[in-house]
Amino acid sequence: MSSSEEFDVIIIGAGAAGLFCASQSGARGLKVLLLDHANRVGKKILMSGGGRCNFTNMYSSPEDFICHNPHFVKSALSQYSQWDFINLVEAYEIPYHEKALGQLFCDNKSSDIVQMLVREAQKQSVEIRTHCDIKTVVVDSGNYQLTTSLGAYQSKSLVIATGGLSIPTMGATGFGYDIARQFGHQVLETRPGLVPFVWDTRRQKNYDYLAGVSCLVRMHCNDASYHENMLFTHRGISGPATLKLSSHWQFGQKIRIDFLPDIAVDEQLIQARTQDPKRTLGKWLRQLLVKQVSEWLLTQIDENLTNKTLANLSNAEISSIAQHINHWQWTPSDTEGYRTAEVTMGGVDTDQLSSKTLESKLSPGLYFIGEVVDVTGQLGGYNFQWAWSSAYAAAQAV
Repeated sequence: MSSSEEFDVIIIGAGAAGLFCASQSGARGLKVLLLDHANRVGKKILMSGGGRCNFTNMYSSPEDFICHNPHFVKSALSQYSQWDFINLVEAYEIPYHEKALGQLFCDNKSSDIVQMLVREAQKQSVEIRTHCDIKTVVVDSGNYQLTTSLGAYQSKSLVIATGGLSIPTMGATGFGYDIARQFGHQVLETRPGLVPFVWDTRRQKNYDYLAGVSCLVRMHCNDASYHENMLFTHRGISGPATLKLSSHWQFGQKIRIDFLPDIAVDEQLIQARTQDPKRTLGKWLRQLLVKQVSEWLLTQIDENLTNKTLANLSNAEISSIAQHINHWQWTPSDTEGYRTAEVTMGGVDTDQLSSKTLESKLSPGLYFIGEVVDVTGQLGGYNFQWAWSSAYAAAQAV
């Protein structure tokens, strides 16, 4: 390997975390090489946020992240906060706006963020090489030696920023997990996160007319609960509440949905039975819910109830109606999987990484940052913030 090109730091993966780590490492005067197997950098950034990149969240805090060690994220997030990244975005005069709940999006397009990250890397003379397949990684005399399709490289520090398994059409692979295992790291079980649920085949055919309908719900699973919009799709359900809940769901578990989260249906119906006895249940419910949803829910109970007047509803029927509307339960057939998942749950076990630097406790000079680590942010810019924070923390130590 005497002919290998030497660098201070080699970073594998030119996504959000890799690009940012490269520029921050270069800012310390280090010679940095950034490698990626794709044909261009930042591909997942470009498609994120509907093409406008939800680049951070103003309210980002450690409580917004899922990790087997809930304290792990604190150090990195405190070293580089959402306000630090917002300052960088403003320095480049990139126009942005808050969409909801602290979610910050580009006014124009995601490429504004990619261009900013690339310019930051270029300012620090980072060498970026795409179309690069990594063949082997070994340690020799304290140096990480890489053989690749573009040649041989070596460095004192190696940063793995290869992401997870989500959206394989964008080039996602399990390479980072393979490297972790090669160096003795435990990789916690991975699964799709921030992903829609799907109906079973029977429901999919019967519920097709609901596709495209959105409603405000409260959705529950395990100890998690989200009061946000849910969207019916041709395959199942999506929307913010669904995507957030999916990160807490395990295959085979039930979810519970309250379609009128601010209304106790049984109490309201008993009151309406006296005040408006001639109104039909169907008309009463359509005041509160989108027509398709109200009709669909009634079919779940008894279609004959639709035209029944409130005066003729028994207490038992009211109880059943309330149960279906405030406590509708369903076991998803599955999720849409990595094909559409925004993130990968699980990953490199944080117990074997330094929370301050993201360095391996097993192999000095080896770092894991971003999505490849067992840290998953909630929907709304949190995963990008983890990319920036973990990248910065590692860049201060490489």
